Amino acid sequence: MKNIVAVGFDMDYTLAQYKAETFESLAYAGTIRKLVYDLGYSEELLSWSFDWKYMVRGLVLDKKRGNILKMDRHKYVKVAYHGFKELSKDDKVETYGNTLVRDSFDEPDYALVDTLFSLAEAYLFAQLVDFKDNNPDKVPEDIDYARIYKDVRAAVDLCHRDGTLKQMVAKDPERYINVDTSILPMLKMLRDSGRSTFLVTNSLWDYTNVVMNFLCNSSVPDGDQKLNFDWLQYFDVVITGSAKPGFFHDDNRANLFEVDAKSGMLLNTDNGSPMPQVGGASLALSPTKLAKSCRVFQGGNVRHLHKLLSIESSSQVLYVGDHIYGDILRSKKALGWRTMLVVPELEREVELLWELRKTRKELQELRNERNVIEDKIHHLKWSLKFEDVEADEKDRLSGELHQLEGERERVRLSHQDALRECHRQVLQFHGVWGQLMKTGYQNSRFAHQVERFACLYSSQVTNLSLYSPDKYYRPSEDFMPHEFGIICL
Repeated sequence: MKNIVAVGFDMDYTLAQYKAETFESLAYAGTIRKLVYDLGYSEELLSWSFDWKYMVRGLVLDKKRGNILKMDRHKYVKVAYHGFKELSKDDKVETYGNTLVRDSFDEPDYALVDTLFSLAEAYLFAQLVDFKDNNPDKVPEDIDYARIYKDVRAAVDLCHRDGTLKQMVAKDPERYINVDTSILPMLKMLRDSGRSTFLVTNSLWDYTNVVMNFLCNSSVPDGDQKLNFDWLQYFDVVITGSAKPGFFHDDNRANLFEVDAKSGMLLNTDNGSPMPQVGGASLALSPTKLAKSCRVFQGGNVRHLHKLLSIESSSQVLYVGDHIYGDILRSKKALGWRTMLVVPELEREVELLWELRKTRKELQELRNERNVIEDKIHHLKWSLKFEDVEADEKDRLSGELHQLEGERERVRLSHQDALRECHRQVLQFHGVWGQLMKTGYQNSRFAHQVERFACLYSSQVTNLSLYSPDKYYRPSEDFMPHEFGIICL
């Protein structure tokens, strides 16, 4: 961290942790209304309900087939549902395993559930798949699964575009956003250590100001609940309407406008530098006066940000976000920024892992024992094939083989019992999808992306304040299979 000169944050689901049971339910209900009243779907949808715990991040939607998939890091499909009906092992293999060319499972035929914002639309997609299958007379024939997904996405976009969601949040932020009193102390700690701090969000200025007021005023005892600009003192630069992930490409030619905090008016800039107003009119830039050096912008690209903060090297920036693709992958891959992914699900995952630890250890020991026995059986069978083995020796080897086969059966049954117990405990993580970061013995596809692109990951952004701003975060050593028995003790 000593090399980091600027720490940046996303806002939605990073600094602002939304309450899934209220916020995602609001998004779900809004999407349903758009499907019915704007896109012509059956009014039956209006009576549907939303289980906000059902979907998880890291799933993949097969748009053409109406399937929801969970894959391991090698993109092998391990869990698959058609709507809410689980696919049999044979169907799963037939659909995703018997191909000459491996599927990439990427757009345009697939959609990734890689942000918490996507959980409601994934659940609605599964509901509509079942609805089409069970009620063919209520869904026009020309509407296939891919069209259903396209309509769901269009309805979600309509909800965001007309501002209904954000208006509801602005009226009662406490109902939709978790209070975190550690945000201001964390920002103060980073600034006191000499770092610059910045905010880059896709939300526009009016909504950003509402949310940041709620977060920062909630951190202050008896904080003023009226909208003000005091929170800007904790940042050097705020960029709204950034249109990430396109923002992270410096060849993106989006104009950078300065925002007047009081009026929301956009002012032209010359790559961030103020430009004189034509006709002699001059509008004082409110953010500069209201919060010392903090300036608020809309649009632009990462080159503008680097210039505003005098960043000399991309590796001097740490950016914290929740979206594995929009925040983390692009900033790391295209720029070389240091990255931190916020994974709120991690707290419960870690808690349950402690309960699973004993079973996993027992399972590993049984796997190792089973491997040793099976290798010995193979060697004995191989030895019995040689013609020059004497009769007495053959009898001895055959007896030993019979004994080992009995031992193998005992260990196999114990291993099966341990597997069943492990599976039972894994379902405590999630009754359908299991652990977020695992698929069977392998890391899940989501975990693989976290491992590749997130320098750090944590359950909440304010965990940064638990450690020195100069801390050296050291990774664990990588081991290959041939090294485990020698080095990994």
